[in-house]
Amino acid sequence: MIKARVTVTLKNGVLDPQGKAIEGALGALGFDGVSGVRQGKVFDLELEGTDKAKAEAEVKAMCEQLLANTVIENYSVTIS
Repeated sequence: MIKARVTVTLKNGVLDPQGKAIEGALGALGFDGVSGVRQGKVFDLELEGTDKAKAEAEVKAMCEQLLANTVIENYSVTIS
């Protein structure tokens, strides 16, 4: 069994209203000095097999087709 983690974040320059809302809420809670908050998402996957290179290629294909909107999002894949 191979485990993979995909982290998806908005590309630089893409507006992140949810990140701004979180930043404002943190300030309202008294967490001063926090800025540049960017929101993202994480996917944890378990894949059958033992070939890490094949698993990484498969997960990247999943990102390109479904998990990330590559027009406005970046993604990174970690295989363990």
